[in-house]
Amino acid sequence: MFQGLSEPAPFSDELVASNTPYVRVSMEEARLGTPEDRPVRVYADGIFDMFHSGHARALMQAKCLFPNTHLIVGVCSDDLTHKFKGFTVMNEDERYDAVSHCRYVDEVVRNAPWTLTPGFLAEHRIDFVAHDDIPYISAGSDDVYKHIKDAGMFAPTQRTEGISTSDVITRIVRDYDVYVRRNLQRGYTAKELNVSFINEKKYHLQERVDKVKQKVRDVEEKSKEFVQKVEEKGIDLIQKWEEKSREFIGNFLQMFGPDGALKHMLKEGRGRMLQAISPRQSPNSSPVREERSPSPTFRLPFFTTSPFFSPHHHHHHHSDTHKDEDD
Repeated sequence: MFQGLSEPAPFSDELVASNTPYVRVSMEEARLGTPEDRPVRVYADGIFDMFHSGHARALMQAKCLFPNTHLIVGVCSDDLTHKFKGFTVMNEDERYDAVSHCRYVDEVVRNAPWTLTPGFLAEHRIDFVAHDDIPYISAGSDDVYKHIKDAGMFAPTQRTEGISTSDVITRIVRDYDVYVRRNLQRGYTAKELNVSFINEKKYHLQERVDKVKQKVRDVEEKSKEFVQKVEEKGIDLIQKWEEKSREFIGNFLQMFGPDGALKHMLKEGRGRMLQAISPRQSPNSSPVREERSPSPTFRLPFFTTSPFFSPHHHHHHHSDTHKDEDD
């Protein structure tokens, strides 16, 4: 188990120096695997400012170069770094501490030298130096690791593209205004951020303008949502109205259409009315009366002749009688 999994890696100046003679192992011996009590001592150095995954990946590769590896990491001081490379974001103590918490690191060398000397290599009993194979131009040298390569002590690693301390700083510089405004909002003073009075007021004004813009965007978004809901409800109502309209029109046609129920009802009713108000047509010939009993003759007891006829009418009646008999 890596020591870094349970506690930070120790600093080399706090460890007890070994009294055993320093005898380097060869590359072949290191690749085959050394005894448990004699791990291959690999050294990797750097500035490690704003420690990030690119640093961690490089140290992981150095740790995994051989089956049995003790990884020593050298971190340069502020004075040395500012002299040969430039100003750092993190100070040396912060950088030492960040490296010591990397899980792949077994030991940290504080105030590491810019150029590795034979005395330094022997003091820390270093077998190989790990670094990416790109020539490191610095301190008037075309490659500060040239003498290490010539001695056969160089073990190359691969650089992680897309992430470096310079890349991170570039992002901060590019979005400087955003970070300044954010930190002003969090409570940092303009003096702490090295911002002038005019710029401070400008950033506060920009912050208020952005808040207004955000409110306008929120209102627009809510308005869009409201309109969308209204449109959805409107479409739903229209669909329901169309369904009801089709149903109403269908019922209307069934009742009032050319072949609708109302027309049949009117025809039937008119037929009944005509039948009721029109008498039956008389037959062409009277039915034969076979067994019709003669009507009884009624006579009034006090009259021998009909009281409804005067004597003057009697003659005519008599003539008519004869006429009937002649017929």
